[in-house]
Amino acid sequence: MTFAIDTKLKLRDGNEIPVMGFGTYEMEGEEAYNAVRWALEAGYRHIDSAEWYYNEAECGRAIKDFCAATGTPREDVFFTTKLMNNNGYAAAKASVRKSLKACGLGYIDLYLIHGPIGGPQKRADSWKAAVEAKAEGLVRSIGVSNYGVRHLQEMVDAGVELPVINQIDLHPFMTRTDIVAFCKEHNIALEAWGPLVRGLRFRHPKIVELAKKYKKEPAQVLLRYSLQKGYIPLPKSSSKARIQSNLQVYDFELTESEIAELDALDEYLITDWDPTNTP
Repeated sequence: MTFAIDTKLKLRDGNEIPVMGFGTYEMEGEEAYNAVRWALEAGYRHIDSAEWYYNEAECGRAIKDFCAATGTPREDVFFTTKLMNNNGYAAAKASVRKSLKACGLGYIDLYLIHGPIGGPQKRADSWKAAVEAKAEGLVRSIGVSNYGVRHLQEMVDAGVELPVINQIDLHPFMTRTDIVAFCKEHNIALEAWGPLVRGLRFRHPKIVELAKKYKKEPAQVLLRYSLQKGYIPLPKSSSKARIQSNLQVYDFELTESEIAELDALDEYLITDWDPTNTP
């Protein structure tokens, strides 16, 4: 598959998502607003937020201001947010509306359950609320985040509508082959929330070697890997220069053997949290 800045992936519900997203974790206030504006100006059309990030309002305002300034239709920008806690059906229903009001975008393109913590019943309650929010037109697509195989299997066994996406930590140092295989089997797309490994492995010899070969930065090598694996990477940065440079990934291609060499670097490196084995 060839990739360009406007490449989209069709999800299992028929909706399309831009394959390059922009993450906003650990950005608040004006930092979040500025970063999202810069990202949109650079060409990103997929913004990833969350109730937990406390920046839905700033992300939404940045999207609305960009659209107004450039004549870009709201529909051209894909906006994701997430449910913070699995605290029961009523709480989840309220959270969807709270997020929708905060972002002010009229609807949410993708709504994710942020994690599996809380147990089977609480997960089921949250998912029921998400399914209903989709039916009501508040959100267009629904998915999960940080779900392990056991959590996904639980949904398959329950016979419920399956998530279009599982957003997890995915990179050469955390390949999660079991979750990836399960998601592919059930046509659940994979988003990588830490595609740059939070910078922890930029100096790894293999990453450095490939960066030199292709005259690219380590971040660009890692993002190209993510795209070629069929994932949707969500690089995040509050630096205007890095926001722009993270898009310079469409003029080179890693070989199949190089992808395999990167896959072999797996060390189950946890860069933030890992609730995928939560009961």
